[in-house]
Amino acid sequence: MIDRYIRDVLPRKKDGIRSQKIQLLWWKEKIGHLLLSDITPAVVVEHRDILASGITVRGTKRSDATANRYLAAIGHVLTTAMKEWEWLEDSPMNKVSKLKESRGRVRFLTQDERLKLLEACKESQCPYLHAIVTVALSTGMRKNEIMRLKWEDVDLVRGRLVIQESKNGERRAIPLVGYALEVIKQLSAKRKNISPLLFPSSSLSHTQAYDIRTAWENALKRAGIENFKFHDLRHDRASTLAQGGASLAQIAEVLGHKTLQMVKRYSHLTEGHVASVLEKLDKDVFGESTQQQITENSTMF
Repeated sequence: MIDRYIRDVLPRKKDGIRSQKIQLLWWKEKIGHLLLSDITPAVVVEHRDILASGITVRGTKRSDATANRYLAAIGHVLTTAMKEWEWLEDSPMNKVSKLKESRGRVRFLTQDERLKLLEACKESQCPYLHAIVTVALSTGMRKNEIMRLKWEDVDLVRGRLVIQESKNGERRAIPLVGYALEVIKQLSAKRKNISPLLFPSSSLSHTQAYDIRTAWENALKRAGIENFKFHDLRHDRASTLAQGGASLAQIAEVLGHKTLQMVKRYSHLTEGHVASVLEKLDKDVFGESTQQQITENSTMF
């Protein structure tokens, strides 16, 4: 079942193929010897708990969120085997609960950290790292969205980037303004190869995106920034938008979220702006003279 899924289904996916293959090979190693009829909810739960208590290759405890990703991977295999291949009458995953995950982390940079990071990226041997991080800080785009960008997706005249297919499966345009726009203009002027990608690898084919993993980690070390992942650049953009007075709906639109649920984590950063808006509306509704009269009356007692 797992072999067929890896061979026939996984290649059709756009994102997360490598990580899902690793997850599925883990399941193959643990339960691959079983008949499908032997894969009960109890068996899945047993291995869910093994995952949750396991240690990663980095020597840290595996998070509940990661364990849930493993569950999701095998869950889709079982669903496919049930619905499309008719190998199962029902999926045992229907009786298996996911682990409760901790609240999503919200790590964003201080202004000093932000400047140090950009400077470290400029010093990188990777020719694109500074531009990639600049785009991430400016737009809040996901790493995969940035690395898949092609020159045909860039409109330097109107100042925008077009994501042909986002994580939600939709096409959307993102404003490219200010410093980020100038950086991409400079990159366009220096373009020498024929690759359609903005950030191609140094291979002869230029069909793959540049692998920035090592360059990114080295830049963080040079900048002295700890506990920070590339995806946190997305949180950084959201936090600066919130602190700048953007509403949750506007933040969701920039980040490409369909609902406000994912951006509620930034709601506390918008409190100051909301208070100022309410204060202005309060004056419009009641008038400054009415409020001044109440204040004067209160001082008489």
